[in-house]
Amino acid sequence: MQTIGFCRFSYPAEGGFQVEHETLRDRISYLYQPTRMEERFRHFETICLPGLKAQTDPDFIFALLVGDSMPDVYLERLMILVEDFPQAVVIPHAPGPHRKVCQNVINSLRIMEEPCLQFRHDDDDAVSIHFVERLKQAACDCGPLLAKNRLVGFDWNRGFVARPDTVGICGEETVHPYWGVAQAVAVQPGVRQTVMNFGHQRINQFMPTVTFTDEIMYVRGHNDHNDSRQKKHVKPVVLPRLDADQLKLFQNVFGITCDHVKNVFSSLA
Repeated sequence: MQTIGFCRFSYPAEGGFQVEHETLRDRISYLYQPTRMEERFRHFETICLPGLKAQTDPDFIFALLVGDSMPDVYLERLMILVEDFPQAVVIPHAPGPHRKVCQNVINSLRIMEEPCLQFRHDDDDAVSIHFVERLKQAACDCGPLLAKNRLVGFDWNRGFVARPDTVGICGEETVHPYWGVAQAVAVQPGVRQTVMNFGHQRINQFMPTVTFTDEIMYVRGHNDHNDSRQKKHVKPVVLPRLDADQLKLFQNVFGITCDHVKNVFSSLA
């Protein structure tokens, strides 16, 4: 099945943010603020990309939606980071309604006459190197369910919440359903709705879903510029430093290495 991953990389959408801005100009100014962009690039390079580049099933597309007003210095930096990632397609787009733009971008990459697997992904999150393989296998295992429904959701709910820094990685294992990472939707041929037409925490209200808890499948990135952490009265999350076994797991499962994290975060501190 055609498989498409979708990531908004600091795209100034109309809507789609938990914290709103009074004007589009304010949103663009916030998104491209240098301190924020440095953090996004650090997480993208060290947390997000390694597992995607190392997928055991490399047959997928990874769409990166960016604003057409993204400063050249950032666009060039992004292109350098994905030049050895042939699945990546960087798509500049003018600001527009969040869900509509995301839907149109995904469908522009689809073979509409065929079924499609779609997963959403944030630029500071990671999935297991086996994610695409597991997703396709799950779709095959659930063939009769997919045949009877326009949309079917898949959710792997066991993983880590983690925070990289100049010393290495802090994090802890968690089980959190419908968190938006390691989550996908199977879409029937001709159906124009996409994984981005639904809030990730609510997809089970609109379609049957299948959940998996037996395998560690994601890293949920935690940082100062998470959209969900910009509201007032958000409590800080204290994460323990990963131990040697956990660091080995991060390397084997996600391709994330402590040395890479320390080098990138130290050089940009």
